[in-house]
Amino acid sequence: MPKEIISTTTAPQAIGPYSQAIKIGEQIYCSGQIPLRANGSMVEGSIGEQTEQVLINLRAVLEAAGSSLNDVVKTTIYLVDLGDFAAVNEVYGSYFPQDPPARATVGVTALPKGAKVEIEAVAVVK
Repeated sequence: MPKEIISTTTAPQAIGPYSQAIKIGEQIYCSGQIPLRANGSMVEGSIGEQTEQVLINLRAVLEAAGSSLNDVVKTTIYLVDLGDFAAVNEVYGSYFPQDPPARATVGVTALPKGAKVEIEAVAVVK
């Protein structure tokens, strides 16, 4: 199966040599999203506001690939401060209210552009 590069202007453009997502068959592998707006400006607010923007970005990339947040099967969350876990969970849970995907959360030293949170996802196309 050939891989399809997914790119949309409704999410921030890649800031390095990677694609927003790759679609192979019925699977979509989304690169990690940080809290950049589609215009490239960073959300400087709370961890909740940053998480909200990250999930908006993921939703846009998934929709460009013919999928949705409802079709996400696995996420990985990267947090600069694991003390933000509860606040991230609150926002994250509002985007996955039923049958949430499998997930890992990892504490990291730093993220690109000073972000506090990054989320990557794997989804399917139904």
